[in-house]
Amino acid sequence: MSVQPDHWIEKMALEHRMIEPFSERQIRACEGNSIISYGLSSYGYDLRVADDFKVFTNVFNTVVDPKDFDPRSFVDIKTDVCIVPPNSFALAHSIEYFRIPRDVLTICVGKSTYARCGIIVNVTPFEPEWEGHVTLEISNTTPLPARIYANEGLAQVLFFQASSPCTRSYADRCGKYMKQRGITIPRV
Repeated sequence: MSVQPDHWIEKMALEHRMIEPFSERQIRACEGNSIISYGLSSYGYDLRVADDFKVFTNVFNTVVDPKDFDPRSFVDIKTDVCIVPPNSFALAHSIEYFRIPRDVLTICVGKSTYARCGIIVNVTPFEPEWEGHVTLEISNTTPLPARIYANEGLAQVLFFQASSPCTRSYADRCGKYMKQRGITIPRV
């Protein structure tokens, strides 16, 4: 398995709709913008966070249970800047829709700009033949409120191509998060 460079990612995005919408270059703050960068990078793609957020709250004293998820556990917010409370958590989704080839696996990690502020972004791997918006788990590990900027970069996706396609893909297994749109809460 090898990590794929920018020209491979660009080809797959443009010819096979692997990433939509796709930015062929990295949009950066040094170009006169005051933004957290997104778009094609050397060996990956920096995805953007959309303006829909589910911020966790304990107002209703619910219990977070992946087998019986209570939607009262969070507050839905649509905003350009989401404030994640201290030592709290929010869900969001990528602007980009991904279609992963059968011989590719991805790993997604948070951007250093957020990591240096105590913001951890957790995303599970995008398995072969999975497609959808990425549900992003954003954790504020600090004792202070934290800002998350919608429509800007939040995490980097690294693409690993196998020497041969897998025997059984996410689509073959009828994965429960296949073709998800927007923020998807836990399913059993």
